[in-house]
Amino acid sequence: MNKRLQELIELAKNDKTIDSYKPELEAADRKVAKAQKKIDDAQEEADKMAAGIAANEEKIRSFEEQLKILNDQLSSNAKKAKEISTEKEMKALSLEEDIAKEKMTFANEEIQRLQGINEMKASLLEDMNEKIKQFTAEFQAINETVAVEKAQIEQSKAELFEKREALSRNIEQKVLSFYEKIRLWAGNTAVVPVKKQACYGCYMKLNDKTYADVIKGDEIVNCPHCGRILYIERETQDA
Repeated sequence: MNKRLQELIELAKNDKTIDSYKPELEAADRKVAKAQKKIDDAQEEADKMAAGIAANEEKIRSFEEQLKILNDQLSSNAKKAKEISTEKEMKALSLEEDIAKEKMTFANEEIQRLQGINEMKASLLEDMNEKIKQFTAEFQAINETVAVEKAQIEQSKAELFEKREALSRNIEQKVLSFYEKIRLWAGNTAVVPVKKQACYGCYMKLNDKTYADVIKGDEIVNCPHCGRILYIERETQDA
């Protein structure tokens, strides 16, 4: 087999191995992102609960202030009642007191209702905060594991990049540039084997002359259909 072709085959296999780590790195990042999302979603829910509790507390304070005003109003009416001299004034004052008492009853009921809601929300918030702690612990464990995995992958990639540099130095620049141009669009299928007289990049059948040239391996042969660099695997050639 042509020496330049052998060099390209080895370089292509090395590049394919380098790129094979990409899905592993992406999967590792997805693990971390998924764990982080659990924390973020739980925190968002907790923030909503806390905001709801705060809003209810503000309403309770408003009703309590209203009760104070109404209570002062009833005390003032009690003093006025001693000074009233006509039945009309008495009826007006009585109606005013009835309205004030209705408002006080409503305010007390609302305070009780809102306090009940807040007790329930506070319990749910406590549970959610416990979940956040749990999710955070899980995230830290996953992050540590993933960091180790990624470090190992990066180390392997670094070794492969060193090997690539060495391989690239030994390949004729013109041949290397030719390979890189094909790799821009073909990716890790820039150099592919021929099996059953077909290109294993585009899976199109080769004519007899091209197939014979690939078998000889004297020169670099491109697929006439897709342009990929072709070679015969040793096992096929032996057979």
